[in-house]
Amino acid sequence: MSTTDTDTATENGPTGKAAGPADERELGAAGAQLSTAPAEEINVPSMGPIGWARWFWRQLTSMRVALLLLFLLSLGAIPGSLVPQTGIDPVKVDDFKQRHETLSPIYEKLGLFHVYSSVWFSAIYILLFVSLIGCIVPRTWQFVGQLRGRPPGAPRRLTRLPAYTTWRTEAEPERVLEAAQRVMKRRRFRTHTVGGAVASEKGYLREAGNLLFHIALIVMLVAFAVGQLYKAEGGKLVVEGDGFSNSLVQYDDFKSGSLFDKNNLAPFGFKLDRFTATYERSGPQKRTPRTFRADVTYWEGADGKEHKTSIKVNEPLEVAGSKVYLLGHGYAPVVTVRDGQGKIAYRGAVASLPFDGVNLTENVVIKVPDYRDKSGKKDQIGFQGQFVPTLDLSTGTMFSQFPALDNPALILTAYRGSLGIDGGLPQNVYQLDTSRMKQFEKSDGTPFADALKVGDTMKLPNGAGTLKFEGIKTWATFQISHRPGNDYALVGAVAALIGLAASLFIQRRRVWVRAETGADGVTVVEMAGLGRSESAKLPEELADLAVALQSEAPPAPDSDPEPEAGPEPETGTAKAEAETDTAQPADPAEGARA
Repeated sequence: MSTTDTDTATENGPTGKAAGPADERELGAAGAQLSTAPAEEINVPSMGPIGWARWFWRQLTSMRVALLLLFLLSLGAIPGSLVPQTGIDPVKVDDFKQRHETLSPIYEKLGLFHVYSSVWFSAIYILLFVSLIGCIVPRTWQFVGQLRGRPPGAPRRLTRLPAYTTWRTEAEPERVLEAAQRVMKRRRFRTHTVGGAVASEKGYLREAGNLLFHIALIVMLVAFAVGQLYKAEGGKLVVEGDGFSNSLVQYDDFKSGSLFDKNNLAPFGFKLDRFTATYERSGPQKRTPRTFRADVTYWEGADGKEHKTSIKVNEPLEVAGSKVYLLGHGYAPVVTVRDGQGKIAYRGAVASLPFDGVNLTENVVIKVPDYRDKSGKKDQIGFQGQFVPTLDLSTGTMFSQFPALDNPALILTAYRGSLGIDGGLPQNVYQLDTSRMKQFEKSDGTPFADALKVGDTMKLPNGAGTLKFEGIKTWATFQISHRPGNDYALVGAVAALIGLAASLFIQRRRVWVRAETGADGVTVVEMAGLGRSESAKLPEELADLAVALQSEAPPAPDSDPEPEAGPEPETGTAKAEAETDTAQPADPAEGARA
């Protein structure tokens, strides 16, 4: 960005050593502004408020601070991935707090349970946003000025440049310069003639790619912010044959951004026609899902046309600007409960939550508030137990041995009393509060329980009623997500990759061609190149340009150039460099590669 991007021409000489004042005077404007990076200012600002504000702004828009902010942002994302987040899974957060009573208060103060909405993460995010904008705006105007300008004139001594070649030709200087312009334009260089030399420049897309990369980062930051502010996300458990309508009361859980209007949910819905799941039955991947598909019928709008499709893992349904993801599945035993007078008190599928994520052993809770005993007195009863997709009594346990419905069984016990639902307080439908209930007992006083196959009927003691296991349905859980910034984030990510590739693989370089009549009347042609960074391709490119120019300015029979007139350095490195500059090989291509 602003303080570390410096030009090779002003920092390094042709030998890679630090350039001194003499080198800078030699290159002059030719080595300036090969990038849009602002020059480093070493003067210390005044201690006044304005001076400190300017100093702070320069630091904030520098490369080192931007990299530091990016590093801090990546570090901040680590606890967001490792620590349970309130906005994603509040149940896991509560469980974490119960298991880590010492760490939880510290995490709470640091905001680690809601990292992406915490003050410190937002501060890093905003500072990075401001840093990028403060860097891009001046560099963009500077780059526009470079595009509107012309390449600078040739330095006085082209031999000081990293890539250099020369030869003598019988062609007139004007003809050589005209030919050089044609050759450069064919290679897509921007050229013009100034001071008896052709100045050309190429590789502007490097800076354009650099700017594109930083602009794309801003686009991704904005997209992330929009996605967080206007997002809407909720979950829904749907049993086969049932449906979902995108309204707030239909969600099992729902959370949204601070600027999302919950009254403007997009009108759409879907119905779960069938869920299909198959599993690997042998080998090291036994129990691994092979087929995991929800066949649904969906519609958009109040009177929209129905369409059929399938939702799979990582293949969501896209409808009305939202995405419907398939998360998980389980089983819902279908039961019919009759009270003590033989009347149906409850009938339906009971969605049960697995507590064994591998073999899908489920916890079953059935609440029957509208119940009468055999004398007609109002009462409430509840059933609690587990559903086992594959029961194998030889194992000595009542847990499932496989997730498929190989040998399903419903194991229940029953309670009577108050379910605790008459107080007006919300209650978890997947939990049974037995604090005000009494378990049914057998005639010998032992707790009552029964294991049922499909079609079996459980008879409660003392004619209190029956429960019939009618069948089994499958349920699936879906996540309905609305994130308006995702498309912009994708565009920004693609643009960032394109800009990064351009800034890495395109080299900004300048080439000068000078043609002057020598003392013996033969034209001396000099070519030199300067790149923004050291690269082996620059001498090769200069050699190709020299070969192309020789077709119209061929070397003279005596192609050994005369040494330059004037005093030569006498001692040290300067003398060695001077000897290298004047002792050029006869082949210009070889000279450029050297």
